[in-house]
Amino acid sequence: MQTAPKRHRFFYGWTVVATSFLIAVFAWGLGFYGPSVFVNQLVRTHGWPVSAVSGAITFHFLFGAGLVIGLADAYRRFGVVPVTRLGIVAFGLGVVGFAHASEIWHLYVAALFTATGWATLSGAAINTFISPWFERRRAVALSHAFNGASIGGVAFTPLWTYLIEAFGFASAAIIVAVGGLAILWPLAGSVLRRTPAELGQRPDDAAEPAAVADTHAPAAPPRTRAGLLADRRFTSLSIAYAIGIFAQMGLITHLIVRLTPDVGAERAAWALSVATCCAIVGRLLLGWLIGEQRRRAAGAVNFLVQAVGVVLLIVGRDDAMLFGGVVLFGLGIGNLLSLPPLILQSEQRAIDVGRALALLTAINQVVFAFGPGAFGLLRDATGSYSVPFIMAAMLQVVSALIVLRGGRTEHAAEAAPR
Repeated sequence: MQTAPKRHRFFYGWTVVATSFLIAVFAWGLGFYGPSVFVNQLVRTHGWPVSAVSGAITFHFLFGAGLVIGLADAYRRFGVVPVTRLGIVAFGLGVVGFAHASEIWHLYVAALFTATGWATLSGAAINTFISPWFERRRAVALSHAFNGASIGGVAFTPLWTYLIEAFGFASAAIIVAVGGLAILWPLAGSVLRRTPAELGQRPDDAAEPAAVADTHAPAAPPRTRAGLLADRRFTSLSIAYAIGIFAQMGLITHLIVRLTPDVGAERAAWALSVATCCAIVGRLLLGWLIGEQRRRAAGAVNFLVQAVGVVLLIVGRDDAMLFGGVVLFGLGIGNLLSLPPLILQSEQRAIDVGRALALLTAINQVVFAFGPGAFGLLRDATGSYSVPFIMAAMLQVVSALIVLRGGRTEHAAEAAPR
């Protein structure tokens, strides 16, 4: 006779959230904010063209986007823990490879490894970790876990700068890689292998299974990707945020290089941390202020605030203007990730939101992967960052206009039966 598993009093899902938070700190600290440090350090050390170094960062994101497509299949075949541990090791090897590169082509080899780490430890992976444990409260759980992404920017950028100055880039990379391996390897094995059924728990720590209501079953089947791409609301949202994140990623990657001549390398690294702190503030403010209506308008305002910040970074030479630009730009960083799901929730049927968000995310990552390389090419061609930063500000204004124009059908869609 089989006995039911003993139900633990403490809901283990929050342990999974805490572990996902730490993984996000590591993934974004190395894979999203780290490239800004790498570009600055490699250009200063080797005198390589900014475009060549930032091209490797573009390759990092492109290759990572391709790997994400097969992530679910990898989980089914090998399991969550082995794939996650592979990512931890790959990330460490890739970062060490960047630091020890003596030829430009070495950067592209290193990017193969960092891309593997990024694909297996970032957004899609964290959603996989948390989904079995949360249904009704999944949005809350994901928001807590993804705060690790912002903390990765706040903590890792000055940490990188300190370690590089104290020990050199090569040794700093080894310290970070070994530290990440020592912390995350055992956590992945001990935490991520557990399941709710094994602990006698249910998603959201529910005492009983949630009742499934079918009174509001959709009259039509889920929309295909082609159907979503034919929807003006979806395409306008996708285009606007792909353009906006392209500009944002290019600017983040080159921000330290841009600020270093005016404020020094250490303060430039702290400026990136300030921008990331402002991203947390901006996300909280949006959560308090935004309602069910006018979400596209909020998105447009967010783009315009960032554009003003970029203009200050173009014209500023003193601390007040430069750090004012960093603050305004930073306030919008987090909202470029959190606003699209809210807009999709208000414009698409519930059954279509998951597929729509996955498609939008994939499009965004492919587009923003070219941001670092494009900014580097413009920097080398013109001899300054004025032209790429002007381009960023213009793209953010264009994104604001596209969001608003696409929203002209928003109210009609809300009134239509779902």
